[in-house]
Amino acid sequence: MEQLAAGAARLGYPLTPAHLSLFETYRTELMLWNEHTNLTSITDEAQVETRHFLDSLTVLLALDAEEAASPCLRILDVGSGAGFPCVPLKIVLPQARVSLLEATGKKVRFLRHLITTLGLPDIEVLQGRAEDLGRLPPYREAFTLIVSRAVAPLATLAELCLPFCSVGGSFVALKKGDITREIQEACAAIKLLGGDNPHIISIPLSLLGDNRCLVSIRKIAPTPDRYPRRPGVPAKRPL
Repeated sequence: MEQLAAGAARLGYPLTPAHLSLFETYRTELMLWNEHTNLTSITDEAQVETRHFLDSLTVLLALDAEEAASPCLRILDVGSGAGFPCVPLKIVLPQARVSLLEATGKKVRFLRHLITTLGLPDIEVLQGRAEDLGRLPPYREAFTLIVSRAVAPLATLAELCLPFCSVGGSFVALKKGDITREIQEACAAIKLLGGDNPHIISIPLSLLGDNRCLVSIRKIAPTPDRYPRRPGVPAKRPL
């Protein structure tokens, strides 16, 4: 876990032996389950350490010290998959309340097994689609931070994620490569859904490569009641 430890320290979050032990267990469980359940195409242990764990921790760059330490921090991971980025975030932000939203049953089973194995408190797994849960009162505009990684283009993500975000909170998408056009195509949707102008945060970690960045969007107004639209529509007909 040397690369993970070094990268996390550069992000301003030195990892303790207890943190590293949890990441070791996470990697072991991921590899074991991946033998019979398609959770990740990355099977090299060193790449799991960097391309999954360290990449997930880059979300910390979107939080100031007060936000990261707040016991009121409530995070939702939309399309959590095998738990990235929010399980790594929960490991280093133990006071945060975390929800993992995933639609696929086999991934939900892995996530529930994982959080039990890691013994993480205040973390739940929600099975369902963002278009459905985003309309329910317990979840609508109930989270201070929404994150999503490798799920959809930004225009679609905005409709899936911003309805969950409280006014004053933020939506952060993990992206890579040249995303100039993707942001331009999403600006109208972001404004319509209550978001401010996107803020791009570069990732200062050369070992990750791919010109990775965070797109951080502050929620400045409530999302109109008609959004999100019914399941599948945001992907087929982005705003």
